[in-house]
Amino acid sequence: MTAQAKGFERVSSDDVAFLGTDPVPAAPYYDPDWYELERKAIFLRKWIQVGHVCELPEPGSFIRREMEFANASILIVRGKDGDIRAFHNVCTHRGTQLVEQAEGKQSTFSCPYHRWTFGTDGALLSAPDFEQFHVPKADCALPSIALEICAGLIFISFNPDPTPLREWLAGLAEQLETLPVAHATTFSEYVYDIDANWKLTYDNFQENYHLRFIHPRTGLATLSQDNPFGYPLRYGFNGPHRTQTIWSNPQPKIQQTQAMAFGKGYEAAMRRGIVGGAHDREYFALFPNFFLLGTPVQHFSHTVYPISASQSRGVIRIYWVGEDGNASERFAREFAMATARDIHAEDRAVIEAGQRGLSSGALKHIHFQTQEALCRHLFNGVRDAVEAWKAQQPARGAIA
Repeated sequence: MTAQAKGFERVSSDDVAFLGTDPVPAAPYYDPDWYELERKAIFLRKWIQVGHVCELPEPGSFIRREMEFANASILIVRGKDGDIRAFHNVCTHRGTQLVEQAEGKQSTFSCPYHRWTFGTDGALLSAPDFEQFHVPKADCALPSIALEICAGLIFISFNPDPTPLREWLAGLAEQLETLPVAHATTFSEYVYDIDANWKLTYDNFQENYHLRFIHPRTGLATLSQDNPFGYPLRYGFNGPHRTQTIWSNPQPKIQQTQAMAFGKGYEAAMRRGIVGGAHDREYFALFPNFFLLGTPVQHFSHTVYPISASQSRGVIRIYWVGEDGNASERFAREFAMATARDIHAEDRAVIEAGQRGLSSGALKHIHFQTQEALCRHLFNGVRDAVEAWKAQQPARGAIA
């Protein structure tokens, strides 16, 4: 039975023809020089998603984030005034990092070296024998980093003068703020390192062309006689960002354990008004490296951080609204993350195999078909950002 047999219409070539159809160069997926361009043109200039407000529930709550692409450790703190701010995790005396814990709660932050002490707003509060430094305390505050929030999601930018976040989201902010993630109070998390370029890793999760080959067992929610290849219903493009509507089988074949777990989880979600009757799921891909997928019982996010030209780190989260109401809900949530890990385990080896093949230099170009339109859109966005950044550099300072 074909995908059109029961009226299912997949995205056509005409719908995405504006993206182009030519092969794209393979080098940007492994070349260190190109990675350096991406690092400077994109990751040090654009908004990068790093967390959620539910991690900072009260004044003094903090989280630390390591951003390898910036060679930076970031301290994100909720201040006494309730505002959330981001600072470089570095004492302004001689550079010692202030915090080693991944998260916690403190009213002040003291350098372990010479006890310079800072407030939750980044101001220097005290330092031994400070009068001998001949500098005002105001000049010794923690270096700040731009931070803005949308739908509960925390974004930072190393750009000293970034485009305002809502403007940069190109019309998606309002849609994101209607999602359960905006009200999330907790989450499950899975972090992994992978020997693959960040784009190659990310691309795996924005195309369904591979589902029937890599996920024939775990992809049952998106495969059926109505839509045997699990292709999306539609794609959308908002500036450098993209969306797709993932078709979900309204009558999936699920195992008894899945029925027990997801059945109870779905009922709990319905009681809280989190989901409606639609089975389709919306996917929001925010340039450069974050996506959010809405499912009937939770919201799933994935951020892929670059580490080098051929290494990246993924942070997968499932966000929940409210605490576990009972043992059944706890089981459903744990089972959801276990299922996500199982599905991801099927992807990792093939992504790394692709990286090894590309890094060999055997291919000069790679090919994208219609159902990989979002991959091509990301490539185009990266290319355009790099070219725009190069054009802004002084002739002698530009990287060829």
